[in-house]
This record gives sequence, structure tokens and C-alpha cells, in this order.
Amino acid sequence: MGERGEDETAGPPRGRAGRDSGGGTPGAEHTHRHPGGPAAGRTGRTAGPARRRGRLGYPAAAAVFAIGMAGTTLPTPLYGLYRAQLGFSELMVTVVFAVYALGVIATLLLAGNVSDEAGRRPVLLAALGFSAASAFCFLFEGGLAALFAGRLLSGFAAGLLSGAATVTVMELAPPGRAARAGLAATAANMGGLGCGPLLAGVLAEYAPWPLRLPFIAHLTLIALAAALTWFLPETVAGARLRGLRPRPRGIAVPAAMRGVFVTSALAAFAGFSLLGLFTAVAPAFVAETLDVHNLALTGLVVFSVFLASTAGQALMGRVGERRALPGGCFVLVGGLVLVGASLLAASLPLLVAGALCGGLGQGLAFRGAVAAISAAAPPEHRAATVSAFFVIAYLGISLPVVGVGALTLGIGLRNAGLTFAGCVLALALAVGLYLARRPPAPR
Repeated sequence: MGERGEDETAGPPRGRAGRDSGGGTPGAEHTHRHPGGPAAGRTGRTAGPARRRGRLGYPAAAAVFAIGMAGTTLPTPLYGLYRAQLGFSELMVTVVFAVYALGVIATLLLAGNVSDEAGRRPVLLAALGFSAASAFCFLFEGGLAALFAGRLLSGFAAGLLSGAATVTVMELAPPGRAARAGLAATAANMGGLGCGPLLAGVLAEYAPWPLRLPFIAHLTLIALAAALTWFLPETVAGARLRGLRPRPRGIAVPAAMRGVFVTSALAAFAGFSLLGLFTAVAPAFVAETLDVHNLALTGLVVFSVFLASTAGQALMGRVGERRALPGGCFVLVGGLVLVGASLLAASLPLLVAGALCGGLGQGLAFRGAVAAISAAAPPEHRAATVSAFFVIAYLGISLPVVGVGALTLGIGLRNAGLTFAGCVLALALAVGLYLARRPPAPR
């Protein structure tokens, strides 16, 4: 009798997980908070106790999430090596990076909710398959086309993981652990993104085969993640693969909430622009502007911005929803000032300080933005509205860094970085000042 009672409450209903959790990962908050989101079940079905007994829990799902996301940033410290080997410009580096965002956006819009019908485990395994295929593209790199293919496949993996993995973590949380599972999902997403450059940088700097060993190591981790996924409970009852077809999701925004949407989306755009800068261009800044050529240190710099973002998302409960969005914008402004100062002074400590401060502001503003949109969107349009929000956020991680790459051809890397910092700073400051006078309504 005792065992049966435990099994019957092994996973909280999807709606409850969203309300209690502290999750705030890209692609996460809208999936486990709202029915109809990219991974939210339309009917709220969960598998019965018999399918959960004896299987792994939410920490294992979080580990799978982190391993999958690490692959999306693994090439970051290696772009300089690819440039030297293949002979392309910094602009091409940013274009290769930006292809990832296109893959994420396409997946969110076309297949973001496929795990509601196919089940969580098949989608997680498919995401790991895309991640492995991406690693093979880099491992047997045959030119620029292979790099583009690898980044696109990586975007497909992230698009599937951001919804299905987050919901899996939340649904496997036992009673009373929903908030802890939400933090685990946040840490897995951002922590995985940060660990990718750190792993690649350390291996490329201190081990042989700098352009191969990081991907061999990640393929080993993917195999481990696939084994864990196989033993995860299936939380969708009646999951089916036959006859499944992707259905494009609308991204319309209701007229009544466009004011809230615009400010929230612009704040997310600014914050994701900073993440894009560090994951695409920071290695070149570190090497060329700061004259630091240690790839492990480059990976650590990129890791720091994602670590700070995780901390910023976790802080929203203490800061409060009304203050999180404007406050995050102002902290982001401080981070951008430090990034600009690091380029002017050629100072690595200032760049690290900018990464920590900017990442903290990005995480805080991002969670505040998602909370504001969640509160303002009518239920029947919530999924489409949040999809539109994430499209703009992922455009922020790609378009500005391509602009930086283009500017480097004419004005040099340092001046391009200063121009980027100034433009994004002005955007974040304008949004922060506006929201300071008109803070978003609480949930």
C-alpha cells in the first residue's frame, strides 16, 4: 500500500509544476507553465504509476538536459582554430553561429509540442540524436558547409530539448520538490550551455586533437545521456509516434497586451544579444583585443556569463516579479559598461566582471519578462504569444552578433565590440527606464 501511494504522487500535474517552480530557462517557462506551450500537454495526460516504478527521477532528466545543451556551445572556443584552418573571416564565424538560432526557432515553431503526442522519451532521444549528428559534423569537419550543418543540427537539438527536457524534469518532481526541480531545470539549461565552452576549451588547450577530442568527449556523454533517457519514466499516457505530423504554431500577439509584450521582448532581445556576443565573438575579443590565447581561459570566460544568468534567474523569487524586469535591465546595463571598458582598457578582469554582471542582469530580466507575459496573455493566446517572445529572444542571440562580424571588416574588432555594447546598452537602458515608471503587473 505504501509503495502504491508513493507512485501515484510521483509526478505533479503539469499546471502545478509550473506554478510552484522556479524554472526560467529559454524555452522552459512557457512550456511547463502553460497548456499549449511548445511542450505542454493539451490534455494534461500523465502516465500511470506502473510506468514510473523503479525508474530514474528528475536529477537524471536534468543531467540529460545539461549534456544536450552543452553540445550547442561546444565549438565556441574553437572558432579561432577553425578560422586559421579554413581561412574565413570573423563575419563568417558569426554567420556560422547564427545558423544555430534559425534551427532553434524553426523547431520551436514546427515541433515544439511534439512530445505531447510522441512522449517525452522519444523526443529526448531524437534531440540527443541531432546533438550526436552535430558532433559528427564537427568531428569529421570537411569545410564550411560541415560547420553550417553542425550548427543547424545543434539548433534542432536545442529546440527539442528546451521544451521536452524542461517538462520532463518538472513532471518527475515528487510532491514538495517542484521548486527544486524548477531550479534544476534552470541550472541544467544554463549550466549545460556554460559547460560546453569550458569543456572544449580545457581539452583543446591541454589535450591532443583540439578540434576532435572535445566532440569525442561529448559523443561519450551523449551515449550516457541516451542510456539515462531510456530508463526515464514516460510521463505522457497514450504516447504515439504513428501518424504524427508537425503543426506550425502561430505567433500572433493580442492587441491588448502588445505594450507588455514589446517591452518584455526588447529586454529579452538585449539580454540574449549579450549571450550571443560571448558565445560567438568573445573568443576573438580575448585573443585579438586582450592578447590572451589560452583556450581554457576563453572557455571559462564564456562559462561565467551562463553561470551568472542561472544565478539571476534564481534570484527573481527574492527580488519580486515587479522589480525583476526593470532591475535586470539596469544590471545588464552595468555589465555592458564593464564589457565596453574591458575593450578600451584591454583588461581581462573587466571582461569577466562584465560577463558576471551582464549575465546576472540577463537572467533576472529574462525571468521577469516571461513572468510579465505569462500574467498578461489571455489563456487562449498564451502559447502563440510566448512563441513570438522566444522568436524575438533567439533573433537577439543571432542578428546583433552577425552585425558585429560585419562591422569588424570595416572598423576592426574592438570598435565593433564597442559599437555593439553601446547599442545594446541604449536599448536595455531605455527599456529599464520605461519599466521603472510602468512596472509590469504582478501575476
